[in-house]
Amino acid sequence: MPPWVPEIETKPAPTPLLLVQSFVNTYEADTDIDLLADPQTARRWLRSCGLLDRSAELAAPQLLQIREVREAIRALLQANAGRPGPTRAQQRVLASVADHAVMRLSIDRKALRLDITPASAQPTDTMIMRLLLIIRDAQHDGTWPRLKACSNTECQWAYYDRSHAQKGKWCDMSTCGNRLKNRTLRARHRPSAG
Repeated sequence: MPPWVPEIETKPAPTPLLLVQSFVNTYEADTDIDLLADPQTARRWLRSCGLLDRSAELAAPQLLQIREVREAIRALLQANAGRPGPTRAQQRVLASVADHAVMRLSIDRKALRLDITPASAQPTDTMIMRLLLIIRDAQHDGTWPRLKACSNTECQWAYYDRSHAQKGKWCDMSTCGNRLKNRTLRARHRPSAG
């Protein structure tokens, strides 16, 4: 796998959807590690996966926008897992980027293939639009519904559900799945007060 994919990834999405999955997984809720928390770490990760040019800089407002987009995409993955989707505020974050998008149609002369690419002067807008275009393509090819957020609210890790029935709920059954099943079992057997 590419070096920008977390080492702990056990359920990777197919490329290019893997980029969206890894982007969402730049925040690990259980360890509180956020690769997009500070400009230096964020630049390093975003450059390593090709989302940010070497010459581009990140200011605090841009970093905030990138994190807001990440969490809005995570909310889309929660909806894929059967939970409530993005809030109105998260929908506005994504709509704002889409409303200001500048797209360019390009032609690969060797492959005789058309492609739509972001063409914004703002590097962060271009980066976010690339991610949204990957999502749009995954929605068209049928891979999008399989990218989900773990049902453990303390985890929320993005994983690719390869199960036949597409009914997966957890990023890892042995950790999150068992943890939640044990909590439910204990709650059922706990004596009721009163």
